[in-house]
Amino acid sequence: MKHKLYFIDAELEKIKQDNLYRKLRYGHADGAHITINRKRLLNLCSNDYLGIPTARMQISQLQSSSRLVSGNDESYKKLEDVLARHKSQKSSLVYPTGYMANLGAISAIARKGDLILSDELNHASIIEACRLSDANVLVYKHNDMDDLRNKIKQSGKNKFVITEGVFSMDGDFAPLKQIAEISEKTNAVTIVDDAHGDFVVGKDGSGTPSYFGIARKIDLYISSLSKGLGSFGGYVASQNNVVDLCINKSRSFIYTSALPSFLVEHSLKRFESDREKQRKALGKNVSQISKGLKQIGYEVHSKTHIIPIIIGDEKLAVEFGEFLFDSGVFAQPIRYPTVPKNQARLRISVTAWLSQSDIEAAIKILDRAYKKFM
Repeated sequence: MKHKLYFIDAELEKIKQDNLYRKLRYGHADGAHITINRKRLLNLCSNDYLGIPTARMQISQLQSSSRLVSGNDESYKKLEDVLARHKSQKSSLVYPTGYMANLGAISAIARKGDLILSDELNHASIIEACRLSDANVLVYKHNDMDDLRNKIKQSGKNKFVITEGVFSMDGDFAPLKQIAEISEKTNAVTIVDDAHGDFVVGKDGSGTPSYFGIARKIDLYISSLSKGLGSFGGYVASQNNVVDLCINKSRSFIYTSALPSFLVEHSLKRFESDREKQRKALGKNVSQISKGLKQIGYEVHSKTHIIPIIIGDEKLAVEFGEFLFDSGVFAQPIRYPTVPKNQARLRISVTAWLSQSDIEAAIKILDRAYKKFM
């Protein structure tokens, strides 16, 4: 007699046959390196882009409650005031994660009868949030403004255009100036998930819209504290009524425990650190790695700190990643469903943690990988 969950074995086997099987690797990150099974590797997977030196954290009593009950530590007020100013907005709200911020905010403000225009390469959290909203969702071709202009003509009580600022798997910018213009002409609400641009690009690291000079034309920012800032959590920033509605309707905010106050304080300390010094170091590293990859022969189109090496075939991407691992570089192969099928890649994340010698060592290994696989 088959056990009740026998069907899961068949599903896992299919995942393995398609070269899409994932498994956890336990390791310890330390600056530019990560140690896995006692093997020390250069870490080219980290989203801790600025590499802000870590200060010792004072761990206090956990709130052990939602923010609407007894978990709303006074540290939240300080951080949220700072984040609102950072995004040139009236108010902000911190969530336990960036994923929860997307789920909560989008599903709170969009509803049945509304129209959402979403870029086809938007993050999974945006896709799930759009589904939860019960709005009519139209997906426009990636960064295709003609397709957006055509699809936004459809009717909707309220209209929303949602995009990432820096796309997490391709490292390219959204054309935010054009998006803002289209939204303005159609009276659509502009929402930007700036998780990978925040604290890294723009004036004082204030994000992708700032980079394009349109910071005040964005109606709702959704972002992360765990990437450029290297802390933990997510947040939204907007006008007061939007944040007030999130407090009252956002299920991923209402029905979960508060982020521990020591992490909130940690984010505040990191925000107040010398981020400009780290941004300059990151910019230098991005330039050096991009130049080295191009000299080897890799196609590099990204102008940001996220540099994809497109492999295509899933099996080959896994083999490429294993070769790098054996050679001392940790760069995980990214496969479907994170990216479309047959567009598997190695996603190089550049950080300020990397030294000159780290980059030179990585380029030599990537040169050997290019000769073996490309």
